Amino acid sequence: MKRKFIWILFLLLFLLHQDFWWWENADLILGFMPVGLAYHAAFSIACACLGGLAIKYAWPNDLEEFAEEER
Repeated sequence: MKRKFIWILFLLLFLLHQDFWWWENADLILGFMPVGLAYHAAFSIACACLGGLAIKYAWPNDLEEFAEEER
């Protein structure tokens, strides 16, 4: 179930990466950052969090056991 949830989050982020809805918006966030750039900064943080979740909950333990046996 955890791996399936990680895959669903991955697909959701894949779809959200195509941020065509911000292309025409010239507003500034915090007075200096274009909204599209702020969106991608938040998106990058979300991707990093997803990577951490994938490593913690969906990493195949049998690969690590196999690598430890070879030593």
